[in-house]
Amino acid sequence: MKLINKIVVAISFLGATAVFSSCSKDFLEKYPQDTMTDEDFWTKEENVRTFSYGFYTGFFSGYGSGYSWGNYFSGQAFNDDFASSSPGEFTKIVPESGGGWSFTWVRKANVFIERIKTVPMEEEAIAHWTGVGRFFRAMEYHDLVSRFGDVPWYENVISETDIETLYKPRDPRGVVVDKMLADLQYAAENVRVTDVGEKGLHVNKDVVLAYMSRIMLFQGTWLKYHTNDQARAKTYLEAAKWAAAELINSKRYSLGNNYRDLFTSLSLTGNPEMIMYRRYVTGLLTHSLMSYNNREPQTGISRDAVRSYLAKDGLPVDQSPLYKGDHSIADVMTDRDPRLSQTVTPDIRLTGVNSNASTSGYAVLKFLNETVKNEPEGSGSLNQTDAPVIRLGEVLVNYAEAAAELGNISQSDLDMSINVLRNRAGVNMPKLEVSGQSALVGGVAINDPERDPTVSAILWEIRRERRVELMMEGFRYNDLRRWKKLPTMDTNNNPKINLGAWINKDHYKDANGKLLVENLTVVNGPTNRIGYIKPAFKPETQRIFTGEKVYLNPLPKDQIRLYKDQGVDLKQNPGWETE
Repeated sequence: MKLINKIVVAISFLGATAVFSSCSKDFLEKYPQDTMTDEDFWTKEENVRTFSYGFYTGFFSGYGSGYSWGNYFSGQAFNDDFASSSPGEFTKIVPESGGGWSFTWVRKANVFIERIKTVPMEEEAIAHWTGVGRFFRAMEYHDLVSRFGDVPWYENVISETDIETLYKPRDPRGVVVDKMLADLQYAAENVRVTDVGEKGLHVNKDVVLAYMSRIMLFQGTWLKYHTNDQARAKTYLEAAKWAAAELINSKRYSLGNNYRDLFTSLSLTGNPEMIMYRRYVTGLLTHSLMSYNNREPQTGISRDAVRSYLAKDGLPVDQSPLYKGDHSIADVMTDRDPRLSQTVTPDIRLTGVNSNASTSGYAVLKFLNETVKNEPEGSGSLNQTDAPVIRLGEVLVNYAEAAAELGNISQSDLDMSINVLRNRAGVNMPKLEVSGQSALVGGVAINDPERDPTVSAILWEIRRERRVELMMEGFRYNDLRRWKKLPTMDTNNNPKINLGAWINKDHYKDANGKLLVENLTVVNGPTNRIGYIKPAFKPETQRIFTGEKVYLNPLPKDQIRLYKDQGVDLKQNPGWETE
């Protein structure tokens, strides 16, 4: 409660700080006596801590707030984990303004870093808070680089009169990420392992290490698959592996006893897997994610995503003799990775039959707390389940993927990462084994006919583990981007990714024999009444991959004009120049 209240205070103060930091004393001969100013705020460590909380809601959104979404479930539905009746489309036009091209948070981080130097604190405290500021700067630049590629790097507070610096050209992506890595390394060395307050609710060394593993994995694989800069790619992947290993080997975190408890708990306090989480409190901060799982029609999980879960013997469904097929939900769930039954409901929910229908028939269970689903807290925007922000499970898959991308993954690497996840209580899947670039389970080579032939068997299985462990947690789209696999999201050329459950429409009739699901389209069956649900069945509703330009966002037109007025040619991203 104390932290949440401080965050609210800090957000209010941030707006005022932006004004004070841009005003000179010529405009204010006497400071107001009833409000805090920039001059008298930076006087003690507690104020520094309060200012830092202003970054939290921007970077640690969790399940969002009210009716606004975080990145979980439908907040990041633009990927192949969802089968939508109207699949989201790739960007088609250059925005006139906005589009994410903003350096407001970079400026706030730089203000923070500079003001810390003036606060009367011990050197250790100055180093800690400087590390926190540099961590947030790296976080914001990661977002900017991920969106736009090359961006101008700013590491000082820029005066509004310094036109040359304000309108400097874009710095190369590699240069910016090198600076980000330096920020993260400084933070990892100087941010405290423990700060005041409850563990998991504030930035500490472990949060830095966890995000470092995420950020450097993204940037390393992006360079590996999108550029010829393999030396930098290797450096970033090594940094990702190092950060993950530091956190894993610290033994400060472990996996809990139940996978779904991570996403449905009314309190994550003390959960051993939580490196950071967002707390929700009735009447103060609540969300609506659970309601969407519980009472409303939803965009359903795709058949492709459901098929990605292994059979209980550790083999892909097309290889395992245990797999019973997908012509009933009972068959789908039988003898599968237990995380499937903890993610997907055991019933098919159809438009015309269920008020909480799913577009694919498969509905998501992962975020639903059954004990309060019919209580006021389970409806509308009153949900109070706590949200993971970053957890050990992600760090484990980050480690495994970085090791595999570096080309030298060993059995011990798998045993300290993927196999820890598979040995989780309530999961208990067979160990993944490696031999060269081959993947095995129980000595049997895994030969998934669905494997992308450009990806080794061991890397394919690690990517599968990542997809399953982090299902619906907001990672899939950016994973496909960094792997340069966005064409797989094209529902016209790859229609199987936008299919749902197998149904027989004749099984859904009312008491008078009227068909309840007449409007559903099914395909790939013996008749037009039996087959897989195809939510988007019209040609005009298909999602088309429009070329490599969509890997980066276009720069807004107004910024290009503003730079041009200052004599600077702000280059548009490739492919968007004529749009």
